[in-house]
Amino acid sequence: MQIIIEQILNALQMGVLLFLIASGLSLIFGLMHVVNLAHGALYMVGAYFGITIARGIGNFYLAVLLAPLLTAAVGVLVERTLLSRTYGRGMYPQVLLTLGLVFCFDELVRIIWGAPIQTLTPPPELAGSVVLAGVSLPTYRVFVVAVGILVIAALLLAFGRSRLGAMVRAGVDDREMAEALGINVRRLFGGVFAVGAALAGLAGVLAVPIFNAYPGMGSEILISALVVVVVGGMGSLAGALIASLLIGAATVVGQVFAAEFSTAVIYLILVAVLLIRPQGIMGSVAR
Repeated sequence: MQIIIEQILNALQMGVLLFLIASGLSLIFGLMHVVNLAHGALYMVGAYFGITIARGIGNFYLAVLLAPLLTAAVGVLVERTLLSRTYGRGMYPQVLLTLGLVFCFDELVRIIWGAPIQTLTPPPELAGSVVLAGVSLPTYRVFVVAVGILVIAALLLAFGRSRLGAMVRAGVDDREMAEALGINVRRLFGGVFAVGAALAGLAGVLAVPIFNAYPGMGSEILISALVVVVVGGMGSLAGALIASLLIGAATVVGQVFAAEFSTAVIYLILVAVLLIRPQGIMGSVAR
């Protein structure tokens, strides 16, 4: 029972981190139709911002709050100065630009923070274990899941029940009609990109005590995030949530019971979804 509950917690924690990254990526894909392969690099930048703030100020919780904001600022800067120049030119300029940004960010991280692997020790109150239902679980992983649940609830409430959410959904479903109704879709683009970058940065700083930080870490997580976006459906937060939990569970189960085939399990899920429902679990059929 101890092992089962631990693996369930690990699956939830992995699913939460994937959702934080994939939700922003899904919204950017769905609303802006932008192929942002540099989204994983923002995850990496958030991790290093968190390390710098936590070590410089000595407050881990402040790092969790500030790192996503700084990452959002970097994301907006990239979108305004570079990505915006590719709008209306098709997918290939965006792919080439964002792929180049991945290498640029990796090199900047090496120059600023160095190449060695770095980690971040959580505060003492999160470093031990907590007993839930008679089972001892790592406190920090419980903390990550709790933060993730709060963020997920806030996102689903904001994008599913608010006027802002209605505007975003309108922009995803029919941009021309949304603009005709007076919605500034271009400004909405910038806001969504900032939110997506902040979520990636939050995932990065939360992941450091578990997975460490190193140049290139964003490229590794990006593959899983892209799988989540495709499986869940473009532009769907609910789909991203379902797919994140599914892929997170598959990753953990695969690593525990068949480590050499853990990656293959993820792609089997991707293939199965594409064969049965090409638009994704919660995606809509393209018109």
